[in-house]
Amino acid sequence: MESRNYPGKPQDVYLYATCLVDMFHPDAGMDTVALLEREGIRVHFPGDQTCCGQPAYTSGYPEEARAVARRQLDLFPEPWPVVLPSGSCAGMMRHHYPRLFADDPILKAQALALAERVFELSEFLVHVARVRLQDQGAAETVALHTSCSARREMGTHVTGADLLAQLCNVKLEVHDHESECCGFGGTFSLKHPDISAAMAADKLEALKATGAQGFISADCGCLLNLNHTLAARSDTFRGEHLASFLCRRTGVKP
Repeated sequence: MESRNYPGKPQDVYLYATCLVDMFHPDAGMDTVALLEREGIRVHFPGDQTCCGQPAYTSGYPEEARAVARRQLDLFPEPWPVVLPSGSCAGMMRHHYPRLFADDPILKAQALALAERVFELSEFLVHVARVRLQDQGAAETVALHTSCSARREMGTHVTGADLLAQLCNVKLEVHDHESECCGFGGTFSLKHPDISAAMAADKLEALKATGAQGFISADCGCLLNLNHTLAARSDTFRGEHLASFLCRRTGVKP
């Protein structure tokens, strides 16, 4: 993950909600809006946004990924930050969009300009909005799971922990093999379900071994994989999106 220069707190941002938030975790999208609006930031949601193209890209279909990514390039005409409640999607847009259009000088320049404005939610809250959270909840112990790509490309394990550290009644426990994949891996979980299931089981064993009451993640793919694994076992241990957890702990919602 490269270092970057962060802008001052803006008055306006774009929200790129991601397809998994749209289809499976809409509350996380609405909670992202609530967190940003509480900081006095106007949130704009381009209605024509679709998938970022990551599934095709990581499956070895660059032309298909390029077609999907091309549709996103014109959605953010104002020079505002683009905030994503998903580190893996943010990493796709920030690091891989310029590579997708490397052979087209015009589109590459457009992709590079967009990439400079892309921020994962926890990164934006810590380094751009510079939030100071006031914990309003009872004592709670949690573990933090970050997706492997978000960890490498966007440093979400650092900024996620920074936000949780601001909550005086929340204790963060670090689980074994924290950097290991949960088994989702986009289409990996569909192509190799048995391996994915074994990886999810290992990750959940490590998370539960901390004694935490639940786990927090800022990537909906990981939450989908791990929570469905838990539900299939009738296990009440659960993961919660970081945006929803922060809203709950700081009084934005009950």
